[in-house]
Amino acid sequence: MEFAPKWIAWEITRRCNLHCVHCRSASEMEVEGHPDFPTSEAFRVIDDIVSYAAPVVVLSGGEPLVRKDVFEIARYGTDKGLRMCLATNGTLVNEEVCERIKTSGIRIVSLSLDGSNEDVHDDFRSQKGAFAGTVNAARLFKKHGIEFIVNSSFTKRNQEEIPRVYRLAKELGATAWYMFMIVPTGRGEEIMNELITKEDYEEILDWHYQMEKEEETMLVRPTCAPHYYRVVLQQSKKEGEKFRKRTLKFSTGGSKGCIAGQLICLIDVDGNVLPCSYFPMPAGNIRKQSFKEIWEGSELFRNLRDFKKYKGKCGSCEFVNVCGGCRARAHSIHGDYLEEEPFCSYIPRKTGKAE
Repeated sequence: MEFAPKWIAWEITRRCNLHCVHCRSASEMEVEGHPDFPTSEAFRVIDDIVSYAAPVVVLSGGEPLVRKDVFEIARYGTDKGLRMCLATNGTLVNEEVCERIKTSGIRIVSLSLDGSNEDVHDDFRSQKGAFAGTVNAARLFKKHGIEFIVNSSFTKRNQEEIPRVYRLAKELGATAWYMFMIVPTGRGEEIMNELITKEDYEEILDWHYQMEKEEETMLVRPTCAPHYYRVVLQQSKKEGEKFRKRTLKFSTGGSKGCIAGQLICLIDVDGNVLPCSYFPMPAGNIRKQSFKEIWEGSELFRNLRDFKKYKGKCGSCEFVNVCGGCRARAHSIHGDYLEEEPFCSYIPRKTGKAE
């Protein structure tokens, strides 16, 4: 496996107009101690990245649309040859925003949708009107010819909504639907008792496998659910068929479960480079080191890429090369990112041979 940066999420602000129950950065409109960096620093970071690699860069938050210079940052990255994307909750999207998305060169937008109706979504987002805002944003994106993805996060409070949210994402015209299985970090630590059980987790991944086989028009993918790649191999072998792999031109294109610090990373608003959006342990800081130095030299990243260091069931699992377990979830639950995936019910064979 080649460990090259394919996809970078960039937290350009920690400010947000919502107060979502699962937020990894515990965002608020007024954030103490984590100010937005100036536009000039954003340009410097982009220059640093492009001197080494050409990943997809997703402008994220918080809510990136609260920054007045978000489209300047996007345009600068576009002009430097990067594929710039935007992650938004959708509530601030209007006609003008759509026009500026297009002129800035942003290639695709991700929208958050956590319920098939306003009662569920607004509860999850702790904001009345959030559902209407997301649906309106999807309508505007279709009107303006802006390609968009739907990201949906699930806990016990909305897991029954999964099939309905999938169908709604398709009805709204999304290019892709990503089913996020919550990792308890940031404000998400407050809902530890709402995490989906191991048993339900397995059933949901089985459902996704069967659904994905029949899906013809929209890319679908579980996220923060690395053992799905084990499920795919098991199920396709049992059913005697070759599973069809599809990728999105703005995705990592990887066929492994957890790729934190291997193909992806997050740069937070303070300049810390983290393995992924849910892994609150810095590998370095771009205000002190170059991105290349961090990506290639970080001990944290090197450990994540050395599967022989993985512990517990993950360390002895024949599927470690395709799954790897969620390292952020292991860190959150066990306090050790090399420990076994805590929400996997599979018992490894002891042979060590891959199927």
